[in-house]
Amino acid sequence: MASHRKPSQPAYDLRQVKEHIVETPLNEEMSKSFLEYAYSVIYARALPDARDGLKPVQRRIVYQMGEMNLTPDRPYMKSARVVGEVMGKLHPHGDSAIYEAMVRLAQPFAMRLPLVDGHGNFGSLDDGPAASRYTEARLGPAALGMNANIDEDTVDFTPNYDNKLKEPTVLPAAIPNLLVNGGSGIAVGMATNMATHNLGEVVGAAKYLMKYPGASLEELMRYVPGPDWPGGGIIIGRDGIREAYESGRGSLTTRAATHVENVTARKKAIVVTELPFMVGPERVLERISDGVKNRKLEGISGAIDLTDRHNGTRLVIEIKTGFDPNAVLLQLFRHTPLEDGFTMNNVALVDGRPHTMGLKEMLQVWIDHRRVVVRRRSEYRRKKALERLHLVEGLLLAMIDIDEVIQVIRSSDDADAAKSRLIAVFDLDDVQAQYILDLRLRRLTRMSRIELEAERDDLKRRIEELERILASAEELDAVVVREMDEAVETYGSPRRTVLLDAGPDGELTPVVAHGAEGVSASALAAVHAANTVSNAAADVAAAAAAKKAGEDEAAAAALQIDDEPCAVMMSASGLIARTTPSAVDVWESRSTADTRGAHDQIVSVFRTSTRATYALITTAGRLVLAHVADLPALPASATLSTAGGVQAEELLGMTESTDPIRGERVVTAVPMSPAGGGDESLPPLAIGTRGGVVKRWNREAPTTMDSWSVIDLKDGDAVAFAAQARDDDRIVFVSSDSSLLTFDASNVRPQGRTAGGMAGIRLAEGCHVEAFAVVPAGKVAWTYEEGDNGLSTSSGAVVLTVAGDKDALAGTENGAAKVTPLEMYPTKGRGTSGVRSQRFLKGQNTLILAWVGTYPLHASTQAGTPVELPKPDMRRDASGVDLAVPIAFVA
Repeated sequence: MASHRKPSQPAYDLRQVKEHIVETPLNEEMSKSFLEYAYSVIYARALPDARDGLKPVQRRIVYQMGEMNLTPDRPYMKSARVVGEVMGKLHPHGDSAIYEAMVRLAQPFAMRLPLVDGHGNFGSLDDGPAASRYTEARLGPAALGMNANIDEDTVDFTPNYDNKLKEPTVLPAAIPNLLVNGGSGIAVGMATNMATHNLGEVVGAAKYLMKYPGASLEELMRYVPGPDWPGGGIIIGRDGIREAYESGRGSLTTRAATHVENVTARKKAIVVTELPFMVGPERVLERISDGVKNRKLEGISGAIDLTDRHNGTRLVIEIKTGFDPNAVLLQLFRHTPLEDGFTMNNVALVDGRPHTMGLKEMLQVWIDHRRVVVRRRSEYRRKKALERLHLVEGLLLAMIDIDEVIQVIRSSDDADAAKSRLIAVFDLDDVQAQYILDLRLRRLTRMSRIELEAERDDLKRRIEELERILASAEELDAVVVREMDEAVETYGSPRRTVLLDAGPDGELTPVVAHGAEGVSASALAAVHAANTVSNAAADVAAAAAAKKAGEDEAAAAALQIDDEPCAVMMSASGLIARTTPSAVDVWESRSTADTRGAHDQIVSVFRTSTRATYALITTAGRLVLAHVADLPALPASATLSTAGGVQAEELLGMTESTDPIRGERVVTAVPMSPAGGGDESLPPLAIGTRGGVVKRWNREAPTTMDSWSVIDLKDGDAVAFAAQARDDDRIVFVSSDSSLLTFDASNVRPQGRTAGGMAGIRLAEGCHVEAFAVVPAGKVAWTYEEGDNGLSTSSGAVVLTVAGDKDALAGTENGAAKVTPLEMYPTKGRGTSGVRSQRFLKGQNTLILAWVGTYPLHASTQAGTPVELPKPDMRRDASGVDLAVPIAFVA
C-alpha cells in the first residue's frame, strides 16, 4: 500500500537568523543568579518577619482564611479548598508546601497558640497528617488577634503575583507571635530556630519595656524566665537561655516530666507524662529498645506507650526488681531523647533584612509595630468619623427646612440640577448634596433627626478621643497596653514548662515569672524528681565506668539498690513495710510500759535484705513471692508501727501465672531465704486452717513460678494463719467454742506443697478455728518477776480469748477478754479436742476473737486506737473481764 506523505516544508536555514549572544563571565553570572536565589529564599520563604512572626506562606494562609470568613464560630471547611484559594490567589507554589505550612499552624504540640483549628488527622509527633482532601480547618481563636483590624488601613498591602489582588505585607499581630509560637526555617547561608513562650509572660515584659525603655536583660527575664513548650516538660538550667536572650544564640537542656509509680503492687515503673519539645513517644521507645539491645541501658524489663487523646502522654518504662529507678532514669536521660537539647537561633527579618536578635530587640520590634498599627488605625477611624460627621451635619442642615429640600428636588429637571440647587440654597458641598439625594424617604422622620443629633455628638466625642490618642505618645501607649492585656485575657494560659535553675547550694529550684501566683504542684514534683536523679548520678557514673571496662555485671550492680540488711514486718491491720534490722530486737524486747501507736500489732517480723524475696500466705492457701525492695522503707521507731506501709492485699493477684481469688486475704508474711544469706535451710512452714487441719510444708517449691498453692484446701476451708515451725516448737489451736489444743510440732511430719495436711484439732459441729499459732520452744515458759520499784516484768506465751454472742453484728460487741499463760494449758495429742480456754457466761456462746503469742499483746480498735487488755489470769477456765470497746486487731 502506497504511503501518502504531505509535501515537505522547506528547510529552515539557521544561517538566515541574526544571532544575539551576550557573553558574560561565568563567575559574574553565578554570583548574580545565586544572590537572587538566596534573597528570594531568605525574604520570601524561609525566615519570619519579626513584626508578626510569620513566613509569607503562613501569613497568606491566615489572611486568606480570614477573607474566606473561616472564623472559629463558623463551620469547618475542607483543607484542600483552603489550599486552593491560597495557591490560586496569593501563593503560586506547590500545594504540598501550603498544606504542610497550614498543618503546622494547627498542631498543638508545635504551636503554643495554634492559629488554625484543624478537624481530622493533622499528624502527631511520630506520624504525618492525612491528605488535604480528608481534613477540615478553620481559624483558631488566636488568629483573630493576628488579623485584628486589618481592614482599617493598619498595615500596607502589596499586589499579589499577578497584580489582580492585594495582600498584606505584614499582619497587625495583636499577639507577639514571634516569641509566643517561635518558628524554624532554613534559608541560604542562615537558619532560624526560635522557642515558644508564654503569652502572659511576654506581654508582661513588653509592658515593662514600654515603661522603662532602658530596662536590662535581667529585669526583662524576671517576666520571661525562659521558653514555655506546648507540651510542658522541664528545662534544666538558665545559662543557655540567658545567652540566647542576650546575643540571639544559645542552647538549653530540656527533660521529660517523669515520676516513679507502682504499675503493679510488685513492680515499679518510670512513667513519662510530658516529653521534650518535638520529641515523639515512638522515637523514645525505639531508642530505649536499641539501648537495651546494645546493653547501654540496664534495669529495664519493658516499655509501652499508653498515650491517648483523653489521658495525654503516658509512657510506662518498667524497672527490673532490685534496680534503683532514679539511677535507671538518669541513664535514660543520657541515652534517649527523654533529655534533649534545643539550640535557639533568633533570626528574623527586620525591615527586609535578616537580623539575629535578643529578647529585648524582639520585644522592641513588636512594640514598635503595635504602635504603628494603633496609630494608623486611629488615623483611619478619625478619617472615617470626620467623613461621617460631615455627612450628618449636612443632613441636619437640610432637615431644618425639609419641605423646601423636597420642593427643590421636585422642581429640578434632573439629578444634577437638583444637586446644584441644593448646594446653592443650603450652603452644602458636593458630597453632602449627593448624600441627601441618595436618602430614602423613611429617614425623613422626627425620630431620624433625633438619631442624627445623637450620632453627631457621639462622632464628635470619638474624634476628640482619637485626636487625643494621636497627639500624645502616652495616650497611644495606653491603648497599646490595654489591648495587650485584652489579648492575654482572651488567649492566655498558665505556664506549662517547669524551669529549674541551680541555687547557691547546687540544688535545683523552680523559677517563677514575676507576677505568677506561686510555685505549682507540678514544679515542686519536678524539683524533687530532678534532685533525686542528680543524687543518683554517682552510681550511674560508676556503672558507665564499669561498662567501659567490659564489666557488664558490675555495671548492672551499680544501678541496683544496695543489698543491705533490713527487717520486714506486717501488722494485723494488713500493712506491710520494711525497716531497719533493729526492729526485730525492739519486737523481742517489748514490755507493757512501751509507747503504743496505731498499726503496732505486729503479726510477723523477720530479718532479711533489700534484694531478697519473701512470701505472702493467703487465706486461699496460696503463696505469692514478692521482693523486699518494692516495700516502703520506714525509719526505725520505738513504737514498731507499720503506719506508712502498703496494704498486703494490694500485692495479691499481680502475677502472670495466677489470677486473684475473690475474697482472698493475706494472713501473714514469711521469709524465703535465711537472714544472713548462709547455706542453712529454713524450718518448715506450719499452716493451720479454720477447719482444724494442720500442715508443715517442707518448702519444696517450683523454680519457674512466683505463685503456687502450699496446701490443698477442702471446699469451704481457709487458712487461719501460718508460721515457721521447728520440731521442738509448740503448735496451738483455739476453736470458736473455746477449746484449746496444743502439741509439739514434731507430731506433724513435713509434707510437699500439693499435700492437704492432717488432722489438727477435732471441732464440734458448727465450730471453726478462731486462732492458730506457732510458739517457739524458748517462749512457752511463763516468767514473772517483782521489781524493787514495785513494777513487775512478765514474759512468755499467752492466750487471749474474747467471749461474746455469735448472733451479734460483727464489730459491735465489746466482749469479755481473758489473758492466760499458755503454760497453764496441758498438751494433748494431735487430732483431739483439747481443753476449755474460757468459761462462757450468760449471753456468751462463742469466741469472737482469739490470739496466741508472746507477752505483751497489743490490741486496737478499727480506727487504730489502742485497747487496754486485762492482766494475765492464771486460771485457764476463767470467764474474763468486760472490755470498754471492741477489739479489731491484736498481735
